[in-house]
Amino acid sequence: MPKALALDPGDQHIGTALSDELGMLAEPYQTVTPETLDAFLGLIIPQEDINTIVIGYPKTMRGTISAQTQKSIDLKNTLAIKFPDLKLVLWDERLTSQSAAKLKKSTDKTSRLQQHSIAAAIILQTYLDSNYFVSEE
Repeated sequence: MPKALALDPGDQHIGTALSDELGMLAEPYQTVTPETLDAFLGLIIPQEDINTIVIGYPKTMRGTISAQTQKSIDLKNTLAIKFPDLKLVLWDERLTSQSAAKLKKSTDKTSRLQQHSIAAAIILQTYLDSNYFVSEE
């Protein structure tokens, strides 16, 4: 069955997470750089049978668009051209980085990198949960 992939985009790192085959659970995957994102997606999409990419959409706490929010919009537009058959979703990610930091304390570079993929998993899990509860009504 197709899976969903989440991206938590940042200027230096992009956290990723994958759903399970049932679309119920999200798991942190790995952290990549913006420069390696295209190669990563080229491998992971066919390997994991990805049909949806959920992109973290960092609105401000007031719900407005910031420079980082625009970068997520630009990423979605770029991916839409490169992967026209995929469903691309911008998903509110407010406070996910803080939640990830609480779940995984950054004691060294490795744990700081893991925080990005944990944030992506939080983004993906909230997306999966919202779809599950909507489809169950």
